[in-house]
Amino acid sequence: MNGRDPDRRRALLDAADRAILRDGPEVSMAAIAAEAGITKPILYRHFGDKSGLYQALADRHVRRVISQLRPEFARARTDPRRRAGAAIEIYLDLISVNLNLYRFLFHRASAEDTSVRSHMTALVRGLGEELGAVLAADEVVADPVRAQILGHAFVGMVQTTGDWWLEHPEVERAQVVEGLVDVIVAAFTPRKATTPRAWRGA
Repeated sequence: MNGRDPDRRRALLDAADRAILRDGPEVSMAAIAAEAGITKPILYRHFGDKSGLYQALADRHVRRVISQLRPEFARARTDPRRRAGAAIEIYLDLISVNLNLYRFLFHRASAEDTSVRSHMTALVRGLGEELGAVLAADEVVADPVRAQILGHAFVGMVQTTGDWWLEHPEVERAQVVEGLVDVIVAAFTPRKATTPRAWRGA
């Protein structure tokens, strides 16, 4: 079998998943290879190098998150609060259930390898662009440029807040969801123009 055999690669990624879930985000490459029943050089041969393995894992799991969020994006013209809340609930569920995998990808792999960090950033940016396109297509936001700005802002906000929440398990998930939804809905609510306090009476 060569390194491009998709079934073999899938089996090796399954082994990597098991090792990460068992040993945590600091799992050694030797432990991943042992879980797969091979040596490290053979493991790397299937992915090019360690960076290739990291990127393959990122593709597998980040794309899985995106595929589960996409149906919520597609719920056109539903109540914005319910729509946002459902998507955020799905995201927080996924990262909390797969905590070791999340920390392995977003903390360890991204810190160790700049190409992995760039790859992860591109995947997240793609999700922001997709959300922005949905906001514009559904006429939730009339200006397509503003729709893109909000799409990226919402994705970045949810990701960073989710990362913070994982470090603060004492905070109820419902409180996190409600706070994020409040910010998102507020961005769609028309506001009257106000004069900055410092300018009043000038």
